[in-house]
Amino acid sequence: MNHPICATCGTQFALSAVPPQRCPVCEDERQYVGWKGQRWTTRAELAASHKLRIEDDQGVLGIGLAPGFAIDQRAMFLPTDAGNILWESLGLVTDEAVRALRERGGVDLIAISHPHFYAAMVDWSDALGGVPILLHEADREWVLRPAPQIRFWGGDELRLSDGVTLLRCGGHFAGSTALHWRDGPRPGGALFPGDALQVVQDRRHVSFMYSYPNLIPMAPAAVSRLRQLLQGRRFDDVFGYTWGRNIIGDGASAVDESFDRYLRAIGVERDEISSGKKLLTGQ
Repeated sequence: MNHPICATCGTQFALSAVPPQRCPVCEDERQYVGWKGQRWTTRAELAASHKLRIEDDQGVLGIGLAPGFAIDQRAMFLPTDAGNILWESLGLVTDEAVRALRERGGVDLIAISHPHFYAAMVDWSDALGGVPILLHEADREWVLRPAPQIRFWGGDELRLSDGVTLLRCGGHFAGSTALHWRDGPRPGGALFPGDALQVVQDRRHVSFMYSYPNLIPMAPAAVSRLRQLLQGRRFDDVFGYTWGRNIIGDGASAVDESFDRYLRAIGVERDEISSGKKLLTGQ
């Protein structure tokens, strides 16, 4: 009996004697089935072929797989006034990583941006003492390894403390979530958006996609709603989904400019961008 792990998206499934015939995460139009067909791995196989990369990424401790695996996200350790948060999850847990986290005070909760990064979230919770895993209830259907540690939250905001808020961004997934850390890791604050908005290669802008690998743009109404959600929130830095995909300094302005750039590129008229009213109503 194993917990099968999809080799393409990295999602870990419930305990079974044989792997499932299909991965619904990969068969969804936001993802894809690997070119060689559906393939599976296990914790033991992954541990034999990969290690965890544990290092600083612009002042934040990052953890990722080496060599890269599946979507190749990295998790981040955030020591906030809401407790120590592990932002995102990975397909592999190691004693070295757990030890590194415990040396920094341990982890109080895990928060994950969207289903593509659920990975082996239950393994991580178990290894860290059964800490809660916060997921948005709109993405409940994508939990393929249920566990009592998983706690669903609803609405557009979950305030964890005076300085930390989870924001339901939507657009990419219905429950796509960003974490806003008002006072850290640097004094100007930071946004950790997962894929709800993605830091692009120039590291001066973000962009917005319903599907990144299949290049399906995010709907204008969803982008406009996301803009309203972020309006007035202060953050100097934006930490993207993987290593080095960060905007360090003037992040809020970069995001605001990116909203305009994206909407212009998909043909939204200037007056509609300014008002936002037609975009939100879809008219």
